[in-house]
Amino acid sequence: MTVRPLAISVLFSGLLFGPALSSAQPYTEQRQPCAHRDELKQPFFGDLHVHTRYSLDASTQGTRTSPAQAYEFARGASLGIQPWSDDGAPMRSLQLQRPLDFAMVSDHAELIGEVQICNNPAEQGHDSWQCLVYRNIPRAAYYLFNFMATMKQTHLGLCGDNAEICLQASLKPWQEMQDAAEANYDRSATCQFTSFVGYEWTGMEGFSGGNLHRNIVFRNADVPQLPLSFIDAPEPHLLWQGLRERCVSSEACDAIVIPHNSNLSAGYMFSGALDGGGLMTPEYAVERAQFEPLVEIMQHKGASECYYGPGSSDELCAFEQLPVDNIAGRNNLPQPDTGFVRRALADGLRLQGELGVNPYQFGVIASTDTHLGAPGAAEEDRFLGHGGAGVPAGDSIPPGLPDKLEYNPGGLAVVWAEENSRDALFNGMRARETYATSGPRIVSRLFAGQSFPKNLCEQPDKIARAYAEGVPMGSEVSGGEEAPTFLVAASQDNGVAGAPGMPLQRIQIVKGWIDKTGAAREKVFDVAGDANNGASVDIASCATKGEGFAQLCTVWHDPEFNASQPAFYYSRVLENPSCRWSQRQCVAAGVNCNEADTITEGYEGCCAAEHRPVIQERAWSSPIWFTPAKAS
Repeated sequence: MTVRPLAISVLFSGLLFGPALSSAQPYTEQRQPCAHRDELKQPFFGDLHVHTRYSLDASTQGTRTSPAQAYEFARGASLGIQPWSDDGAPMRSLQLQRPLDFAMVSDHAELIGEVQICNNPAEQGHDSWQCLVYRNIPRAAYYLFNFMATMKQTHLGLCGDNAEICLQASLKPWQEMQDAAEANYDRSATCQFTSFVGYEWTGMEGFSGGNLHRNIVFRNADVPQLPLSFIDAPEPHLLWQGLRERCVSSEACDAIVIPHNSNLSAGYMFSGALDGGGLMTPEYAVERAQFEPLVEIMQHKGASECYYGPGSSDELCAFEQLPVDNIAGRNNLPQPDTGFVRRALADGLRLQGELGVNPYQFGVIASTDTHLGAPGAAEEDRFLGHGGAGVPAGDSIPPGLPDKLEYNPGGLAVVWAEENSRDALFNGMRARETYATSGPRIVSRLFAGQSFPKNLCEQPDKIARAYAEGVPMGSEVSGGEEAPTFLVAASQDNGVAGAPGMPLQRIQIVKGWIDKTGAAREKVFDVAGDANNGASVDIASCATKGEGFAQLCTVWHDPEFNASQPAFYYSRVLENPSCRWSQRQCVAAGVNCNEADTITEGYEGCCAAEHRPVIQERAWSSPIWFTPAKAS
C-alpha cells in the first residue's frame, strides 16, 4: 500500500499529538467558554518572543522587567525601563497604543539558574567569582556565561556537581513564569487576553556562529518541571526527543517549536541534512514537520523572508535584511542559501520528492524578540530599542539612536482562530493558519480551491464559501489539471482613536517551485492594488502622500500553472511607503545630512550609506502548497 506524504503526516500527528479538538470539545483545561466565538475565525495579534530579567542578555543590559510586568504590558499597562535612577526608578517608559490579544514570555532556558543565583543574595553561589563578574562587569559576564552555555554546552562552575545548584535555582524563575502566565490568562467568558507558557532554546552551530534558536510554546499549563535547554539537548532532534519524553507523552501536555532568525543561521537552520550532517531521513523529516509547523519570519534582528543581493530580482527582499549571515556577527555576507524562508520552502519541495515528506512545510509568524520585556512594542514611531541600546547595564543610555542602525522594532504574530483561548490559538498554530506582520495590524487572508468564482470578492458570504469550497493558508491542495484558484484579501490597520493606519498599496502572490533540473525557482505576481499609485514619503519631514486602499480582494489563477509540478504560494501585502523608525528619530532630532552641525552625537547613523530611511510595512501569509496527483 502506498501512503501519500499527507497521510503520513496526519497519521503521525494523531499518534504523537492526539486528535484535533472539535467544536464540541474545545478545551484541554478548565475555563469558561468564550462568549464570542466565530466559526469563520478571527485574527488575533500577539508576540511569542519576549525576554525579561531572567534572560542573561536582557539582565546584563539592565532589564528589570518581571514576567508578570511583561504580560501586564501586553494587556495595556505602562512599563518602566532602563536606565534607572539611584533610587531604582525607571527613567524611560513604554506603553502600547493597543493591547495585544496574546503573548508569551520566552526567556532563555540556558542560564536562568545562574541569573537567579547572581541576583539573589540568599542563593548558594551568590558570592562566587562568576557572580561578582556578573554584577560588576556585565558585558564580560555576557560573553563568559554564553560561551559556557553555547560553546562548552555546560553550566558554570558555581553550579556544583551535575549542575544541581543551578538546576535547583532554575525552579524559582520557571515557576514565576508559569504563575505570571496564569495570573494574566483570562479564563472568563470575556476571553480578553491569552498567555502561553514557554521559553527559548538557544543553540548555536559551533564556531560558525550559525543561529539555531527556537521558541517552545506549550498548549496549556501542563508543562515539564524544567525547560529543556541547549545544554541538556544540544541538537534540534534532541530537543524534540526531550519534549516527547517530558511533555507530549503525557495526557494534556503538548508543545510546538518555532525556529527564529534563520537569516543568521549561516545556512544551518535549513541545511537539508540531519543535525550534525548526513543525509536527511524520512523519519527525521516527519518529526521536524510535526514539531516545527511554524517559523518566525521577522523580528528585532532582521527579516528572514528572502535573500536580496547579486542574482536577486525581488527588490522587496531588501526589507530589513541584516548585513551578516550569522548570530556571532562574523563578517560573512548573506547568500541565497544561508537561511531564508523562501529558499527553505523550495528545498522542502525537493526533499519531499526524495523522501516522501516535506520537513519544511511550515507557516509563518513574526514577533519582537524584545529584551526589555515589552511584548508587541513594534511601532516605528515610538521605538526605544529592544536591548537597552545594546550596552551593558548602567546609569545612562548613550545619546542618539536607541538601537543599532540595522535593527528594527520587530513584528507581530497573527493567528486565525475561532476565539481567544489557549486551545483555539494553539490549534490555529498547529494548523499553520497564521501570518506575520512587520508591526502594523494588517488583516490578511488567503484561500485556495478549485472553483472559486471570479466575483467571489463581491459576495457577502465569501469567507464561508472559501472555507466550504477550499482551504485556508497553511493547507495543501492536490491533484487536478486545472490551476487552483486563490482568494486573497487584506484590510489596512484600523489604527486607534479613529485614525487608521497606512493605506495598502498592493497584494502580491509569491510562487516557488523546483524546476526539471532540481533548481529552486520563484516568481512574484502583483495581483491586487497598484504599484504605481504615486504614494511617497518626504524623508525630510516623514509626511506621506498619495492614494491607497483600505481593502483589497481578488480571485487569482496562476497563469503559469503546471499540474505536474509541486509548488507553494503565499501572499505579501504591502502598505504605502513610510519613514523607518531611524529616520523618524533623525527628523525629530533635526538632522540634516547636508549640514554637519546638525549631526549631533549618536545620530551619525542618520547619514550613513547603509541607512534605510524608507520602508514598506507588510504582512506575509503562511503558504498554501500544491501537490500533483499521483499517477495511477
